[in-house]
Amino acid sequence: MAVDHYENFPVASMLLPRRLRPAVHAIYRFARSADDIADEGDAPAHERLRRLTDYRRALAQVASGTDRWPPGDPLGAVFQPLSLAIQHHDLPLQPFEDLLSAFEQDVSTTRYGSQADLLDYCRRSANPVGRLMLHLYRAADQDNLLLSDAICTGLQLVNFWQDAAVDWRKGRIYIPQESMSRHGVDELYIARRISLADGMARAAPGDPIADTTWAALMAEQAAWAQGLLLAGLPLASRLRGRIGLELKLVVLGGLRILERLNHLHYDIFLQRPTLARRDWALLCWRALR
Repeated sequence: MAVDHYENFPVASMLLPRRLRPAVHAIYRFARSADDIADEGDAPAHERLRRLTDYRRALAQVASGTDRWPPGDPLGAVFQPLSLAIQHHDLPLQPFEDLLSAFEQDVSTTRYGSQADLLDYCRRSANPVGRLMLHLYRAADQDNLLLSDAICTGLQLVNFWQDAAVDWRKGRIYIPQESMSRHGVDELYIARRISLADGMARAAPGDPIADTTWAALMAEQAAWAQGLLLAGLPLASRLRGRIGLELKLVVLGGLRILERLNHLHYDIFLQRPTLARRDWALLCWRALR
């Protein structure tokens, strides 16, 4: 699961053991609510950061064992079940702190200069959730953690590429600036394509909006994400039982999105590729094969 993009992938699904579902829900509630503070609504930046600071203080209370909230306290609704999950499963606090660091960065950072800059963000915004899942399964050895990091970063990159137009409308660009410059794509290029898409959406869709320049840029980004997903895929075989099957489906889902992007020639300005029912049938077949 990649933060901000959980909806693309199963959360506490029926494939998860019943004993782990409350903990997964608690982690999801923490991450989803904190991410909404950073990204949703019209609150000014200083108010968003103040509320995220409240989350940091609440997490410190959990760490010190002084986590007590009065009935009806919104923080209690998030942190009381999270505290129980942390204690019951002996979860490390660093992944939660990393998530909050990434959400704080979301408030002020809307561009990434290089792949290294984006990888550092994914290290704190996506990878922590995979690491927490491994801790829940008592499978957090160093090799598994590295494979999980590759999967989580790959999934988040997939989501960035399929949401490039959506993110632009929110004032964000996740495509590394050095990659855009190398392919001769600037922000004016994207703005013009978005403007064309908005006009075509009000009428009948016509010719493709993206050109070969954009396709070359995005094919490079897709190959980066695909490489990470394939590098991490062996983790699905290392984890036995239902979690291995679910993880395989998640990775195959990310790879399928990349296939859909390729079929669209990466023209995401009018159509955001998603997984339909027939895609999941195909993924189940691929997973079992």
